[in-house]
Amino acid sequence: MMRITGHQRRFSDLTEREVLALAIASEEDDAQIYRNWADFLRKDYAATAEVFEQMGAEEDEHRRRLIEAYRARFGEVIPVIRREHVAGYYNRRPAWMMQNLTLEAIRNEAALMEHDSAEFYARAAQVSSDAGTRKLLGDLAAAERGHEARATDLTEQNLTPEAREQEDAVAHREFVLTWVQPGLAGLMDGSVSTLAPIFAAAFATQSTSTTFLVGLAASLGAGISMGFTEAASDDGVVSGRGSPLKRGISSGVMTAIGGLGHALPYLIPHFWTATIIAFIVVFVELWAIAWIQNRWMQTPFWRAALQVVVGGGLVFATGVLIGSG
Repeated sequence: MMRITGHQRRFSDLTEREVLALAIASEEDDAQIYRNWADFLRKDYAATAEVFEQMGAEEDEHRRRLIEAYRARFGEVIPVIRREHVAGYYNRRPAWMMQNLTLEAIRNEAALMEHDSAEFYARAAQVSSDAGTRKLLGDLAAAERGHEARATDLTEQNLTPEAREQEDAVAHREFVLTWVQPGLAGLMDGSVSTLAPIFAAAFATQSTSTTFLVGLAASLGAGISMGFTEAASDDGVVSGRGSPLKRGISSGVMTAIGGLGHALPYLIPHFWTATIIAFIVVFVELWAIAWIQNRWMQTPFWRAALQVVVGGGLVFATGVLIGSG
């Protein structure tokens, strides 16, 4: 039996018995990964979950065949050897990391898993000098390529165009609720709410450095406040709005960006040059918000433009009037 030390073994140093044991453990791990994905996706993506369930069953069947081959050649005792024990062996992401990936990214990850397995065995077979080991590795490579082709077949069988369209619609809705909606709210708040203090400070002091500091403080303060408020307001379990951490990051970052857009021009020392550039930036920000509302929230463009531009214009005028007075 192979003895595991604190150092990884090279794949080229493994015996045929150890390679077969590694393949058995790898197939078992992959089957469990596919079932974890199926369980995670079943609620919203039933068709893709069924694909992963069947892929898990395929991995179980290959593991069973590998165990039969091992017993025929080496007996009942299988060495304990896993991916992390072998230097250069392909790794898998932990299940909790996969929950942060998009649906399409998970599908691509599954294809990559099968591809990596096949390529690794094929490369190992090419450098092996032992005829028996070379044949074993070649057989494993062929088996993994069969997995890759089977994964494609299962996807075509289960993920019909209608099912894919439904799942893509769910994924789009989740993206909008988790990232776009909080980010848009943050951008609107940061762009509009900071107009009054920034331009009031600008026209009251005529100092670009003071105006920049006011804008920086207002933007970062608003970003932190919006981020924490969004993250704490809803855990997403009942509303289905997704991770509160993601929503908080989206809202906080976009709020800060919205305010910094018209604060950064005041790094320019000439007051009127900085102010004119800030005017232009505000104009671009407001129309960008209207476009995002139209693109992602299906708000008619001119209605969005009227709401944002008129509202932003009133806040801007308020800041200018207070600062000038």
